[in-house]
Amino acid sequence: MPEAFTTRVLDLTTGTAETVTDLTLACEKFLAEAAGGRDGLLHVFVPHTTAGIALIETGAGSDDDLLSTLHVLLPADDRYQHRHDRPGHGRDHVLPALVPPHATLPVVGGSLQLGGWQSVCLVDTNRGNPERQVRLSFLGPGSG
Repeated sequence: MPEAFTTRVLDLTTGTAETVTDLTLACEKFLAEAAGGRDGLLHVFVPHTTAGIALIETGAGSDDDLLSTLHVLLPADDRYQHRHDRPGHGRDHVLPALVPPHATLPVVGGSLQLGGWQSVCLVDTNRGNPERQVRLSFLGPGSG
C-alpha cells in the first residue's frame, strides 16, 4: 500500500518571555483532518536554531520547572561565543542540543498516542524572536 504524507505549518507568536507552549490540541486537530482514522506517525519539527520540541506534563508546574532547569544548565549570561542580539543569546543556540527541534509520535486509529500526562510542547527561550513556525507532518498508509 502506498504511503500518504500530509503536512501543515503552524504560525505561532510566543511573545517576549521564555515559554513552553502546549501544541497537543493543534496536533490532534491536524490528525483529525490528515490521518483519517489511519495508523501512522506524526512528526513535529520546529525549523529554528533557538527552539525545541518536548514531551512534558503541563499545567502542574513542570513547564516552569523545565525553564528553571534550562537556566541552571544554560545560564543566560555572557559566557557564550555566539554573542549577537543580547547577552546570553548563545544559550538559545545551544538549547536544541538538549531539547531537540523534533519529535516523532505514534498515531493509532487517527489518534495521537501519548502517555496520560504527556503534552507536545514548543520550548522557546529566545525572547528576541517571538514569531515561530512548527511543521506537523503525518505519514501513514495511503488510500491505494
